[in-house]
Amino acid sequence: MSQDAYSEGDLRNTGMSLRHDREWDYELDRIIDEIEERDATKVGLQFPEGLKRRGPAVADDLRELCDDDVTFLLSGQPCYGACDLDTYLMRRTDVFVHFGHSPMKESDKIIYVPLFSNVDPYPIMEESLEELDDPDENPDVGLVTTAQHMNLFEDMCEWLEERGYEVHTRRGDDRLTHEGQVLGCNYASADIDADQVLYVGGGKFHPLGLAMEHPDKNVVIADPVNNVVTIADTEKFLKQRYGAVHRAMDADKWGVIFCTKIGQGRWEIAEKIIEENDNAYLITMDEVTPDRLRNFNMDAFVNTGCPRITTDDGPRFHKPMLTPGEYEIAVGNKPLEDLEFDTFHGTW
Repeated sequence: MSQDAYSEGDLRNTGMSLRHDREWDYELDRIIDEIEERDATKVGLQFPEGLKRRGPAVADDLRELCDDDVTFLLSGQPCYGACDLDTYLMRRTDVFVHFGHSPMKESDKIIYVPLFSNVDPYPIMEESLEELDDPDENPDVGLVTTAQHMNLFEDMCEWLEERGYEVHTRRGDDRLTHEGQVLGCNYASADIDADQVLYVGGGKFHPLGLAMEHPDKNVVIADPVNNVVTIADTEKFLKQRYGAVHRAMDADKWGVIFCTKIGQGRWEIAEKIIEENDNAYLITMDEVTPDRLRNFNMDAFVNTGCPRITTDDGPRFHKPMLTPGEYEIAVGNKPLEDLEFDTFHGTW
């Protein structure tokens, strides 16, 4: 690599001078150092769905900083989390870079670049105080966020403390990298001694799952991306899930989906269902989509992979798509009142 290229400090140290996007720090300097240290000639780059379009430009910027004999390969596989690694590409590269998520399991092979958001969370956090209890009456509050805002987590805790709150945080299980972090499938970090939780982050799925798993807590959503404050309301979601369970109660043939992605397989659960139900058929898939399942003549499906396949896309499937817990209700092994949010614990 030429000295001129290496001297581009702004580009190497922050990634913010990338022409195509000024929102993310791609940690180009760290990637370059790893390439040189490992004398790598093949480098895999994996981006989540919302950032795939930026992949070619990131590869271009890395090429400018590397020797000509380094080849960059972009993963086209769907990617929705750190559990969703392109293992095929990983095995065929010297360095594999996974953008957008924090590590679910440490690996010398993988470089995780979390891509912290540069959106200022404090204006919407200020608005969220109207939905939290007055600290003079109830100072206890839990704080959780996603990987994109994890770089500000300690500062956000201090911000709440300066306003009179006693902030409760914890790290969940091994699937979570940081204290206060939640995933779309794991909310163990919210298991704290407070009856109100402030979720700082985009989207409604994470706080909805949190509210489902911790129904005794008031979950306030401070969304700095969409600039809105809301309260997690599980009623509509529960009605949808009850409806799916009821439609599946008359099912005869069951398709039991086992996801082959590295961090999403729950083989023991799938195997147990197959062993106990003669009308259940194991279906292995990497990407579970409504179109793929139309080829199977089943009355209902139970998904042992990522819980979000069921909860996010459930209404799009042509036949009822249930979680393992919902399946137990549909076949009569558990009462309807046992319906709960499906969560995922452990790594691979």
